[in-house]
Amino acid sequence: MTEDIVRAMGFLCLGSRFRRIGERLQADTQQIMEELDVSLQSAQYPFLAAIDRAGPLTIGELAQAVGITQPGATRTVSQLLELGYVDMQASTEDQRRRLISLTSKGQELIDYSKKSVWPRIEQAVRELCGDLSGPILQQLAAIEDGLAQAPLKRRGNLGKEQQ
Repeated sequence: MTEDIVRAMGFLCLGSRFRRIGERLQADTQQIMEELDVSLQSAQYPFLAAIDRAGPLTIGELAQAVGITQPGATRTVSQLLELGYVDMQASTEDQRRRLISLTSKGQELIDYSKKSVWPRIEQAVRELCGDLSGPILQQLAAIEDGLAQAPLKRRGNLGKEQQ
């Protein structure tokens, strides 16, 4: 059997390892969604959840809420518009601002998801992470917060010391 180099390299490949885990979780989530007849990509769910929690949002606000780039948010919103889950209207206060809101179809999906889909996915992930030592969500939050405070580029001065 070939060695799992990403795992073996430890902290050096942590980003690759997180990405691999994330892709696997999204793929498994997608299978559950398909089993429950949800015609949506798992990566699109956070957009609908953000609008459900906060009400109508701009593309920039959605990008910030989900933690991706604005072009990525624009692509996802375009897909959700095409699927009929969201609507885009000019703000009544400022016609230049376009607000994204849930359609009745989008709200129905959210209501169904809160009742049937999300609890199933959350329980599966809890079961997966249940025996891990230390609260994983706090550990992930600490990593995200640490990266927000100082990216890797500003940490670990080993390269500068050796030059």
